[in-house]
Amino acid sequence: MVEYALILALIALIVIIALIATGGQLINVYSNITATMCNYHVGC
Repeated sequence: MVEYALILALIALIVIIALIATGGQLINVYSNITATMCNYHVGC
């Protein structure tokens, strides 16, 4: 059972590091998507 908890903690750590590393890019992608949707008057 302890092994599964360690694996889960390692996966969570990798996900957190990946989000921190690509956080700025994800914000830019989200901004571009919302800007495009607003240009076409969809969900804005």
